[in-house]
Amino acid sequence: MHGLNIWQILWDSGLVVKFVLLLLILASVLSWTIIWQKYKELKAVTLANDKFNEFFKKSNSITEINREANENHDSTMSLMFRRGFDELNKVSEKLSNAGKNNLAQYFADHGFQSLERALKTGYNSANEKMDLRVSTLASIGSITPFIGLFGTVWGIIDAFSGLSQGGGSIEAVAPGIAEALVATAVGLAAAIPAVCFFNLFNNQIARINSQMESFSQDFLNLIERTILIKKD
Repeated sequence: MHGLNIWQILWDSGLVVKFVLLLLILASVLSWTIIWQKYKELKAVTLANDKFNEFFKKSNSITEINREANENHDSTMSLMFRRGFDELNKVSEKLSNAGKNNLAQYFADHGFQSLERALKTGYNSANEKMDLRVSTLASIGSITPFIGLFGTVWGIIDAFSGLSQGGGSIEAVAPGIAEALVATAVGLAAAIPAVCFFNLFNNQIARINSQMESFSQDFLNLIERTILIKKD
């Protein structure tokens, strides 16, 4: 009894099943491309955040921290700092143009809303970049099993349609059923990594978001220590 040659079966499969398999292979290639890119990107972000946050906590000079932030473009925290620092300079410039130079009094009177909005803008920009293409993994994980199932159903229908002509046997329909089931297997092979890494990346992004939220408070605390304290 000879085993089935799976490659020969796929080569002899119908156009619909071949088209389904091609779609699944392309989806898998796209999925692994995104996975590799996001893995490198989020790893770089994590390492850069650790480096910048360590420098931020050791230094009490806003100017020094800004210099470090401008050299560390992979860090989402440095992006938030740059947005906050730019807003601080804009407020200072506005006060100077109005003949007022007391930043401490300005923030004491108006609060830190402008800085908070600037930090939030940096937070949103960082999230937009981190979330880019991650949702595509969710789409691939959701759709590919159904595409594979469609190929399976079509292949089984095509295989059993031969029996209606009479003289059919299990040996005659076995190749068609095999090619149909391969479509399901390929669909799952494309979907499982996409779903797993989608969840993994979402967890990583959530952890980075939590760190950025803490950093925004640390930034405001630094401003309070270095500016408002001068009022006293």
